[in-house]
Amino acid sequence: MSAVVIGDALIDEIRDASGVRELVGGAALNVAVGLRRLGVETTLIAMVGDDEAGAHIREYLRDHGVRLIESPSPRGSSRAVVTWSPAGEPQYAFNEAARGRSIRYDEAERAAISDADVVAISCFPFDRSDEVDALVDALGDARVAVDPNPRSGMMGDVVEFVRGFERLAARAELVKVGADDATLLYDGDLDALRERLRGLGAMAVLATAGAEGAVLESDARVFRAPIATLPGPVVDTVGAGDATLAAVVAGLSRGEPKTDAEWQRLMDDAMLIAAATCRAEGGLLRTPESLHEAERGVFGS
Repeated sequence: MSAVVIGDALIDEIRDASGVRELVGGAALNVAVGLRRLGVETTLIAMVGDDEAGAHIREYLRDHGVRLIESPSPRGSSRAVVTWSPAGEPQYAFNEAARGRSIRYDEAERAAISDADVVAISCFPFDRSDEVDALVDALGDARVAVDPNPRSGMMGDVVEFVRGFERLAARAELVKVGADDATLLYDGDLDALRERLRGLGAMAVLATAGAEGAVLESDARVFRAPIATLPGPVVDTVGAGDATLAAVVAGLSRGEPKTDAEWQRLMDDAMLIAAATCRAEGGLLRTPESLHEAERGVFGS
């Protein structure tokens, strides 16, 4: 089993009542590390700067056994300053490198994509047609999973972002969208968005709605899974969506489920993994079995 993940890698600078701390993160990086922790050989294709932050990102990926093929970043590594709204929701402010992220596809990138069982794309600059054109050309006939993972501070044009995202969604084996995506990119109706993406051609759509759990619609039928309950308090929900995507992509890398029971088990397992991930700070994927392990990687390298 092997996967390639294409998207962002950055430093999350978290500011709250306890002070300021930095975690290695980024949606695509979280998915890549999550896939590796689930036993899938994984390559991350992302833009990383030649600076101290980039060194931390590289070390973190080495710690977790993820191969990195990096695009150069003349503005340095991407960074997100994370604060919290009065309602407890994360708010992001991105630096110039993150807003101008770009990925190049040379021989190494194309070979990795060609060899992978599945390619996952998350937090990609879909609002830039040149980036989307280059991505489509590099993908060829690869099996694709897409998570738009939009961030208002990184998007230049919502209409263009939707156009680029739907171009990939139309040929994807799996599209993951969340309630926040539906609000930021569409009219907020997650069920209607699921139907729209299926109508465009997506083979399966995974829709996540926080405490309401998740719904996966495929040619087989519609499968629903409630949020899983585990011991301990919820510490951080930021990595839940990335963990859910990693869990489902890991299942698809082994081959598409053949029965309703296999599809339902895939969903239930993904909800357990998401719940475990929420029991620790940061985007590092956790499984219920790993919650007792040392905090390796949670606070960066």
